[in-house]
Amino acid sequence: MSYAHKLTGSQEIRLRDFDPEYDAGLNREDGEARLKALSDELMALQEMLYAAGEHSVLMVLQGRDTSGKDGTIRTVIGPLDSRGCNVASFKVPTSDELAHDFLWRIHNQTPRKGEITIFNRSHYEDVLVVRVHNLADKKTWGARFDHINHFEKLLSDSKTIVLKFYLHISKQEQEQRLLDREADREKYWKLSAGDWKEREFWNDYTKAYEDVLNRCSTPFAPWFIVPSNKKWYRNLAVAEALVLTLRPLKAGWLKKLDAIGQREKAAIEEFLKQSQMTKK
Repeated sequence: MSYAHKLTGSQEIRLRDFDPEYDAGLNREDGEARLKALSDELMALQEMLYAAGEHSVLMVLQGRDTSGKDGTIRTVIGPLDSRGCNVASFKVPTSDELAHDFLWRIHNQTPRKGEITIFNRSHYEDVLVVRVHNLADKKTWGARFDHINHFEKLLSDSKTIVLKFYLHISKQEQEQRLLDREADREKYWKLSAGDWKEREFWNDYTKAYEDVLNRCSTPFAPWFIVPSNKKWYRNLAVAEALVLTLRPLKAGWLKKLDAIGQREKAAIEEFLKQSQMTKK
């Protein structure tokens, strides 16, 4: 059984049915040991992904405030080779971005072949915060679910592996994390009155996220619900999902890299042969 709950849209879900405290019966020590092994494998897989240049990976991170998007990037993605990793964060759209369709700024940030790109928030804000705060009418944001599915299908058809993670925390855990920030002067830079104000819309966001998970979970771009009250388990679940997705592609990458190596080896041998003949 996987540590994250993978959705493919085959049945409707409710977030209340997923326990944010879930830890698969592991303790922190065991979980961190397993994460270390997965991290080592993920580094090797990323190297092959980069060298083969056949696929790209888009990793979407969504979740409520304090759910751990930054922490997940730092812990799971941090050890990877920065030459093949990018992070794109999406804030309030600029006037130029608003003058285009809502996916315009998103498509520009998708990964090139061989690369992994992490979206810290994403195109889903346009069916989440836009909906909750009535920044667009229902007809407008309602049509975006199909646009998103078509967009992600385009990426998938172009050999981009799309993995989407909803970091699932409880309202009580969020409150504690906000209070912890206030008690830690080194975290003052993260303080925002807006985080507390958004809590007033907890139920609205729950409904919005449930619609996202139900309407935009597909076999080619699955959502994963990641129990995230325990940070160590959140990191383990995300890392495992990445490894399990990339591992089956390893054989194909190795075959291509072997062919490249054989070709280059032959070129080297030919160069050395010609060099020796020139010296005679």
